[in-house]
Amino acid sequence: MNRLDELENRSIYIIREAYSQFENKAALWSMGKDSTVLLALCRKAFPGIIPFPVIHIDTGRKFECMYAFREKWTKLWNLNLVVTKNTSTAAKKINHTDKLSCCSLLKTEALKQVISRHNFDAIMLAIRRDEHGIRAKERHFSPRDNNFRWNYQDQPPELWDFFESKTEQNTHIRIHPLLDWTELDIWQYIKRENIPTIELYFSKQGKRYRSIGCAPCCEPMESDARNIDEIILELRNTKIAERQGRAQDKEAAHAMQQLRALGYM
Repeated sequence: MNRLDELENRSIYIIREAYSQFENKAALWSMGKDSTVLLALCRKAFPGIIPFPVIHIDTGRKFECMYAFREKWTKLWNLNLVVTKNTSTAAKKINHTDKLSCCSLLKTEALKQVISRHNFDAIMLAIRRDEHGIRAKERHFSPRDNNFRWNYQDQPPELWDFFESKTEQNTHIRIHPLLDWTELDIWQYIKRENIPTIELYFSKQGKRYRSIGCAPCCEPMESDARNIDEIILELRNTKIAERQGRAQDKEAAHAMQQLRALGYM
């Protein structure tokens, strides 16, 4: 069994464990490469369908092609899509130059609202340990308290593939089926499984995006990788961090830790 088979099997095991352990679960979908791979794995875990809602947190600041991608694949994959947006007065008056406040209001608060409305007790996300140092502290099953806070200093042990379920004091559990994957693994799996991806990942005029979020907070990187094979080759040789073009990751390291502690994805 090769590495991709091992990663796929482990992720599907985690997805099925979450499905069996939690009554009201959902998966987050940003339309980025990682969360689209997560949906593909969910469809493989439950052949051809995803038997729980898929949430898209709409900040109103995504690239236009992301919305078109969302509509196309929602129909083709017959997703039960739940689109949520923080429409509070505070969100409308947000200072977009304050990354901590902007992400917290437009993403974290929107997630809090949709979890509250639907009483979700488990949320699947497509984060990976290799994306950012603070994410390396995560577990596959990660509890959040009543205020959605993540205690990164007190994570449950996960021995022999035993995953701890929700306890009474927790509001919900974050499930991370892709935690062990790398960026290179993701692209190799996309190629093997022919998983759809957004055109922004491919080079145009010598630049491409490696990480996609809100349009004003993302910058393309210099690259000549115009297809998946060229991206894989590039990743095998680059020393540039994947999220170097994301505004949040250019802030001090403790800022990202604050965001994660407050419930940021």
